[in-house]
Amino acid sequence: MTHTPTLKFMLEGLIATPSISSVDSNHDQSNLQVIQLLANWLDTLGFQCEILPLTKNPGKANLIATLGEGPGGLVLAGHTDTVPYDEGRWKHDPFKLIELDNRFYGLGTSDMKSFLALAIEATKAYTAKDFKQPLIILATADEESSMDGARELVKLGKPKARYAIIGEPTGLKPVRAHKGMMMEAIRLIGQSGHSSDPSLGNNALEGMHKVIGSILNWQKKLQQQYQNPLFHISYPTINLGHIHGGDNPNRICGECELYIDLRPLPGMDIIALQEELEQQINNIIKPTGLSLEIRHLMQAVNPMETASDSQIVQSVEKLTRHTAEAAAYSTEAPFLNQLGMETIILGPGQIAQAHQADEYLLLDNITPMIKILQQVIQQFCLTE
Repeated sequence: MTHTPTLKFMLEGLIATPSISSVDSNHDQSNLQVIQLLANWLDTLGFQCEILPLTKNPGKANLIATLGEGPGGLVLAGHTDTVPYDEGRWKHDPFKLIELDNRFYGLGTSDMKSFLALAIEATKAYTAKDFKQPLIILATADEESSMDGARELVKLGKPKARYAIIGEPTGLKPVRAHKGMMMEAIRLIGQSGHSSDPSLGNNALEGMHKVIGSILNWQKKLQQQYQNPLFHISYPTINLGHIHGGDNPNRICGECELYIDLRPLPGMDIIALQEELEQQINNIIKPTGLSLEIRHLMQAVNPMETASDSQIVQSVEKLTRHTAEAAAYSTEAPFLNQLGMETIILGPGQIAQAHQADEYLLLDNITPMIKILQQVIQQFCLTE
């Protein structure tokens, strides 16, 4: 069998291959070259590789690479894309793997191309005949922007496995729950006019003042109703992130728009929250004569929680010697759960390094991560 490249060679190749995903088309890039690199390396290890271009964007693709057969199995998952970078703030070339001060620097070293290379490295000791249950390495597209890669997998109904590990940067500490993400734009349309006579118009900014008060009251209600001590911030949060209205102090504000971000806890229903938000704003705005438009800034991501007594949770807790925690950020875990997998998040690197200039991965994380992955593979793939 052809020899696979070294771990460092794989890391260098992944970091050197740009695959930025962004809602801004000026920054957005294809991930196909990264997918092809991974498929070539996995093919030499005997994996059956399936490259699945996205229906919405054939310039992006997911990769499902399978070794072994059986009804159960384990998925090791990571996304192939990175966020954009701030060119003037990096001391190092973001697309060159730099080893310095016991760290690997480069865009995607922590979040999260390195995990895919480590997953491949962990499998080098095995061949297909060793497996009683399949091992699947899953590489997805557009996690950092739309999560369209994971959404498409749900539509396709694959891959199928019993357990999954997503290698987001957790500092080698398992995460079994995280909040969801819901971003909404609220737009009020009134009537502009000369500011000296309020009767000449209908002030959208005054209407938005009422909306903001209603949202903040709603936040208090949600925080009283929903609590989860597993989370550091144990309640749902609403952030008023952007507002713009009017164009001059001597004109009645004719339009105003507000962007909000809501982070729901596991057990909170996204659709119900969207409906409740719309109803209460409608009730406030209807008497004012203002027009209301509400739109989703992005397709929402559900919260997730894997039970503490799940076998994958208990196994990883034992291997890492850490009790599984909860995170405030979102991942592709809800989509893997929809596919029927019990999912945990565990990876090298720190979340504080994600989306930062001079992103790095501590070298001390590499060998422990590979050993954990090999032990998990042995437990869930090499036994009946």
